[in-house]
Amino acid sequence: MMMQLFYILIFPGFLFLYLMSFILEYEDRIIYARLQNRKGPPLFQPLADFIKLLAKEDIVPECADKKIFKLMPMIALTAVVTSFFYIPIWGVNSLYPFKGDLIVVLYLLTIPTVTFFLAGWSSTSLYSTIGAVRTLTQLFSYEVLLFLSVLSPAMLADSWSLGDMASFYNERPAMMLFNIVAFGMSLVAMLGKLEKVPFDIAEAETEIVGGTFTEYSGRLFAFFRMAINMEMVVGASLIAAVFLPFGLTLDPVYGFMLYIVKVFFVIFFLSVGRTVFARLRIDQMVSVCWKYFAPIAFAQIVLILIVKGVVL
Repeated sequence: MMMQLFYILIFPGFLFLYLMSFILEYEDRIIYARLQNRKGPPLFQPLADFIKLLAKEDIVPECADKKIFKLMPMIALTAVVTSFFYIPIWGVNSLYPFKGDLIVVLYLLTIPTVTFFLAGWSSTSLYSTIGAVRTLTQLFSYEVLLFLSVLSPAMLADSWSLGDMASFYNERPAMMLFNIVAFGMSLVAMLGKLEKVPFDIAEAETEIVGGTFTEYSGRLFAFFRMAINMEMVVGASLIAAVFLPFGLTLDPVYGFMLYIVKVFFVIFFLSVGRTVFARLRIDQMVSVCWKYFAPIAFAQIVLILIVKGVVL
């Protein structure tokens, strides 16, 4: 019982995810700054920002649905933390592996986006409502792309289990070459899920102030920011587990160090992606995802079906 509490609360549970979210936020911000020829924030800046928000007053709009307004940050945070328990971080299997855990992780990672929509809609602010509608509109674009991207390596491994997929590709690393396109599409989809440039349309500060979170402040906003940063950790961990399952051994220390390197590698690509592109309009985002990225993802799946029929 004590070990289970340690796993859930300390490592690889909430405390580890909490610290990793600050570290990866710093990596993302420092790479973003350096690529723009800026110095960037100090190492402690993400933690300082979080503490500053905790010290501020929680202001709830008078006309808002107060229960939903206050509950959404907690639901988003809970969903993200729970999803992390099913992702391998030091070997082939996660903390609580089972057949179909990939589907559960994708489902849990959808919940935060829905809470963003409900939070903005319940605020009754015009800016928040516009941001909420944009959030939901984006969901139906990048979410399909993410599912199709992850479906490709799962079909080739013939399993919906992250552990089985890791074992399959760890024994046959050359097979991962057939999923390179899906890897690129998953990075694009993750930029959309995290609402980073060029898909930061829902909180475009030059258009709608802060979008969905315009009316949030204090601890409630701090918890939302924490949930987003943790979602970045979980998203990068999912991509690393699905597309980079290499070098896994029985040594948990080596496996954990390799996991850290892979996650930093994924965050680097995400940071570069949000640096080199400019923000799209919401109609452009939907058009690009459905006209170009989705057909590419479907073509990737057709390729996998051919490979399964010819090679395996």
